Amino acid sequence: MSPEVYNAFCASLPATSHVVQWGGADVWKVGGKVFAIGRQQEDGEMAVSFKCSPMGFDILREQPGLRPAPYLASRGMKWIQWLTGESMPDDALRDYLAESHRLAAAGLTKRVRAELGLG
Repeated sequence: MSPEVYNAFCASLPATSHVVQWGGADVWKVGGKVFAIGRQQEDGEMAVSFKCSPMGFDILREQPGLRPAPYLASRGMKWIQWLTGESMPDDALRDYLAESHRLAAAGLTKRVRAELGLG
């Protein structure tokens, strides 16, 4: 997945905001909560980190091209980092990014979700 495709997809999700932080990473948030972190690697490929369910984390961390997200997973958070399309092609990554968005939004208060139009 290219940086342009990653950013365009994240921007298409409801009520998102984008910042560049943490040394040039494209960070996407919903209601101030991070749901995706993408950074172009030295080899030109993207590394994309996303939030997932506990069961998803247990399954994905064993797959080629995926690993527990550095820093986040070491602190007990269920985040996976996608490094290659070896076991997860771009369309599946988009599905996981949408689920990460949903999980982050679900952690917002009802009032904030309503203000953002997230039902």
